[in-house]
Amino acid sequence: MALEGSEREGAIIKMLDLRDYELVFCDGSDNEAHYPADVNRLRADIKASDGLILGSPEYHGCFSGVLKNALDLMRFDEMQGKMIGLLAVSGGPLGSLIGLSSLREVGRSLRAWVIPEQVVVPEAWKVFREDGTLTSPQMEERLVDLGRQVARFAHLHQSGRATDFQRIWEQAVQNPGADAAGKDTG
Repeated sequence: MALEGSEREGAIIKMLDLRDYELVFCDGSDNEAHYPADVNRLRADIKASDGLILGSPEYHGCFSGVLKNALDLMRFDEMQGKMIGLLAVSGGPLGSLIGLSSLREVGRSLRAWVIPEQVVVPEAWKVFREDGTLTSPQMEERLVDLGRQVARFAHLHQSGRATDFQRIWEQAVQNPGADAAGKDTG
């Protein structure tokens, strides 16, 4: 449903299911010679996108280890500057708020832009039917809106105005109200 929201905003969408990739356990080694080709395929799929919606079930108060491992296999090249929306489902009443907070920090660490809005689906067994459809129109709208927001932020980030702002920001004086020693003169 979140992907549908992105598509409604004109985004070209692609569902990436980590089960479709043969990934290795990220062990921190710089030697990637033993990595299967799917690691580079996932990296290429991520790099080709302007935005991502990361979704995960809650496991023991956090997002899935499979997702964490996949993110650990990414480099700055793939993630830097991406717009990311977050969503999680849980069987419990809190809806993985702590897990999404952790996932937000991982996104920031990878130099991505995590949008302010996120969606948690607490007690998912009450909200989803067996066929995957939702019983709650309000939850469906929240999921669709998350996708819309990711597409909007990604578009804005890629627009000429954002590029102009970034160029001006990089050329700006560090602190125009400070003297040479960095003390405020105002």
